[in-house]
Amino acid sequence: MIFWLSSCVLCAFLALSAASYLFHQPTIQGIRELGLPDYLRVQLAVLKFLAIPALIAPGMPDMLREWAYAAVALFLITAIVAHAAHRDPFFYHVINLALIGVLIVSRLHSGL
Repeated sequence: MIFWLSSCVLCAFLALSAASYLFHQPTIQGIRELGLPDYLRVQLAVLKFLAIPALIAPGMPDMLREWAYAAVALFLITAIVAHAAHRDPFFYHVINLALIGVLIVSRLHSGL
């Protein structure tokens, strides 16, 4: 139960974030202001969408699931660094730190 709750929260964030990277103009502009190229924004969105089934679909190979957890952790850590470099409000850091906590809970209860 804890795995599913934490994983669903995490996957909802990944889906909303990925959609935002592709379709939400303020997010797209914010990524550009960080100096990141558009192709990287699109790649990150695609990878976020791909992480969702890797994290929650039954029968996924353990190694693929581990790589998905590592990729999401790397994304969240990178997001903290990017928001700090951009001098964004502390709220962004709190959200990303909370999501790292959710990621850890999901991983600990994943059975890997």
